[in-house]
Amino acid sequence: MEGNPVMSWRRRLAPPITLLAWLASAASAQATGEPDPLFRSDTTLPVRIVSALDVIAEERPQDEYVPGTLSYVADDGTTVELEIGIRTRGNFRRREDICLFPPLRLNFKKNQVEGTLFDGQDKLKLVTHCNPSSYIYEQAVVSEYLAYRVLNLLTDFSFRARLLKVKYAQSPEDEGFETFAILIEHGKRMARRVGVPELEVGETDFANLDAQHQNLMSVFQFLIGNTDFSPVRVGRKDNCCHNNALFGTPGELPYFAVPYDFDMSGFVNTPHSAPNPKLRIDSVRERLYRGRCSTNEFLPDSVDLFIERRQEIDDLVNNQEELGTRTRQELMNFIDDFYKTITRERRFDREIVRRCL
Repeated sequence: MEGNPVMSWRRRLAPPITLLAWLASAASAQATGEPDPLFRSDTTLPVRIVSALDVIAEERPQDEYVPGTLSYVADDGTTVELEIGIRTRGNFRRREDICLFPPLRLNFKKNQVEGTLFDGQDKLKLVTHCNPSSYIYEQAVVSEYLAYRVLNLLTDFSFRARLLKVKYAQSPEDEGFETFAILIEHGKRMARRVGVPELEVGETDFANLDAQHQNLMSVFQFLIGNTDFSPVRVGRKDNCCHNNALFGTPGELPYFAVPYDFDMSGFVNTPHSAPNPKLRIDSVRERLYRGRCSTNEFLPDSVDLFIERRQEIDDLVNNQEELGTRTRQELMNFIDDFYKTITRERRFDREIVRRCL
């Protein structure tokens, strides 16, 4: 250990702003509601999806939903079958030269989900396996799920996720194939949970974002080795922001930028992942801090929280049964390297403090 960068930075800050004080001031805006039933459990949910998979994979419809069904076994042992619409979504992973099986959006019927595990759900993103025959992509899905879980440990202003074991089939009689997928909490349902509306704006400025929350998100992105995001610039469909969703009251500051889509991170490490050439890093496994210098005063609180949550983060990875031995070890090594950076003063100063934008 070269020293404690947290204490070193605190000696430079006057007055210090503690995480506890910030949480107390933000308590009215956070954790005002429970997650929906679907996202209250961390167990892997087995489901069966039946639809015209050949149409979905080959034609990749973006506007029209292909009819299908989703079924699962309820706690009382009965099978619940829900009618759904399915269409493709996304941009990069939707390309046929990138993923043989595209990411999906599931559209549920509100009159069917009441009283079921999917109560309150309407449209949900489904993160899929990309390559049907690839164990590496299967493991990437589980790793991306864990990235969401890590963020959940740090803040309520994060999307909940549910890992699925999906059996896809062309027809009720078809045996189909089985693989992992992730359902992501809808922005409106998260807004209900945290008590802050989701915003639809073209772009925003860093000055409009909650600085402490944004610093925490920047350190999180550094942990997972992600550079494919922007909390202020226009993302897909001309909405702010790139792989971030904005939450806040229109006309009232600050806003909260909440990240999603971590497939380009070193933590997930998919075969198709690659950093932007402009960043001059060779691999997504090479971390590059993309936080703003204007939020550096909050680095001590962010580091404190990561140190406090270290055991829980380790436990998430170690207890995820769906991870293979090699994937688990790679994730643990990647996490350990992050903690070496934030607890060794010279590395912390060189790789985070001096690399801010």
